[in-house]
Amino acid sequence: MSLLESMLASEGYLLLDGAMGTMLMAAGLESGDAPEEWNVLYPERVRAVHRGYIQAGSRLILTNSFGGTRYRLGKHNLQDRVAELNRAAAANARAEADAAPHPVIVGGSMGPTGELFAPMGTMTFEDAKAAFAEQAQALAEGGVDVIWIETMSDLNEVEAAVEGARSACDLPISATMTFDTHGHTMMGVSPERATEAFKGLDLIVMGANCGTGPEEIEMVIETMHKINPQAILVAKANAGLPKWVNHELHYDGTPQVMARYALRVRDMGAQLIGACCGSTPEHIRAMADALNQ
Repeated sequence: MSLLESMLASEGYLLLDGAMGTMLMAAGLESGDAPEEWNVLYPERVRAVHRGYIQAGSRLILTNSFGGTRYRLGKHNLQDRVAELNRAAAANARAEADAAPHPVIVGGSMGPTGELFAPMGTMTFEDAKAAFAEQAQALAEGGVDVIWIETMSDLNEVEAAVEGARSACDLPISATMTFDTHGHTMMGVSPERATEAFKGLDLIVMGANCGTGPEEIEMVIETMHKINPQAILVAKANAGLPKWVNHELHYDGTPQVMARYALRVRDMGAQLIGACCGSTPEHIRAMADALNQ
């Protein structure tokens, strides 16, 4: 039994962390910079984000490696530093998890490549699989407990990420998609179709993240639970919708809004509950307080 499964068996649910990018931008990350490079440039700032979430109640934190494939890093001319930056991302999160007064799981975040698969684009399945294998190997070497594939829109890319990770390490694998286009992913995948496809991938966890806010995630979790009641489901919603206020991006999901969402998705069957874009340790603390009550 994995650490994640044993913790769920004893606690019933686990609180995840919130946004990484939102917090790094508050710490000085400029638009257009690579967040992953901060793992070596400013490791203490990255570790401070992890620490803040752990102190707020997170029992599972995600590495600062969302854009850590050679394709995403290539947009910043960092494609030759995949191993270095992902290992550093894992080491930063691992250090804070190990320093916590209670067990904290580290998930190795792997987001989409940003490329389209042929024939719509030029990405091949084997190219994607190789890129994810390279990233997963570095995350495993850095000490993560689970490979965390997230924010996917294309089932082919999910499968490539799973196969790539499995070829590189023997860690358990989680996968979530984002259903931000009229209840479907950008590539037209419904929650029903995703749930059926996930059944064949031998995932430890499945679910949804990001999107348009709590209501959308709640619909997805309710659907997934009905189709596969045995699945361990993760809900990681954005803190509402982004709005421009005085030339700055603000999300309208307050900590109180996210606390109510945490209770609803738990009642709908989610066992791993967190937040995504726009969220902060304040949101996670409010969610922890609500769930603990």
